[in-house]
Amino acid sequence: MNMSKPIVALMYDFDKTLSPKNMQDYGFMEGLGVSSKEFWDTCTKMTKDYQMDSILAYMYLMLEKGRGKYMFRREEFQKLGKSVKLFPGVTTWFDRMNEYCDSKGLVCEHYLISSGLKEIIEGTEIADRFKEIYAAEFLYDEDGLAKWPAMAVNYTSKTQFLYRVNKGVLDVTEQSKLNRYVPEDERRIPFRNMVYFGDGDTDVPCMKLTKLNGGHSIVVYQKEKEVAERLINENRANFARKANYSKGSALEKTVKAIIDGIAATEVIKAMEG
Repeated sequence: MNMSKPIVALMYDFDKTLSPKNMQDYGFMEGLGVSSKEFWDTCTKMTKDYQMDSILAYMYLMLEKGRGKYMFRREEFQKLGKSVKLFPGVTTWFDRMNEYCDSKGLVCEHYLISSGLKEIIEGTEIADRFKEIYAAEFLYDEDGLAKWPAMAVNYTSKTQFLYRVNKGVLDVTEQSKLNRYVPEDERRIPFRNMVYFGDGDTDVPCMKLTKLNGGHSIVVYQKEKEVAERLINENRANFARKANYSKGSALEKTVKAIIDGIAATEVIKAMEG
């Protein structure tokens, strides 16, 4: 009999989900001396002109625009992460969720699944709170300089990482185990024990996949909640909550209620077993 505690996976987008803006809009843009609008407008134009993946476009543009202004080593990107702002309560959120899950006989794990840059995320104050960070990443040459994308994570490719968390196949180079059939109840973290946090249309595939498989999806918003409400009405997400992770917030109460439900289901399943 397996006596290990059931696991809850809380999975997050980063830009505009844990942080108010795109991560490049902080220290990186300031160093370039260009506006956020100018950078992202150029990125959008490149995407259309060259029929290019939008993630590859912004990675190319970071290197191109930053030439002569940044030494693009991993540690330089990580320094940029120190300027990234987070929503209220994010820094203490992880400990609170861990403690609450533990009080319910569960283990809580946190995963980041982002189209942003892994190296910048590694420099933020919350980087060590995640079991895995899945995000875009550069390949570095023998001098330690970024030269080519090693990983590009767009809104559809994000979904593979949900299955990696689900099956416990966390190594991105491992494909055979990921594609092998495993009954849902035998997977490391069943979808019913998964919660996905996103902010908008680019999170729809992940939110929908989590929700359809019995998990929960939460769309967070800052001021305007029209997009969040539309995603609820379109059956893409379970809940829309303000991006406030503080103790006692509506978001915290919602996630604790979800955890309560997961704990109750695990008790019933243990009885059946």
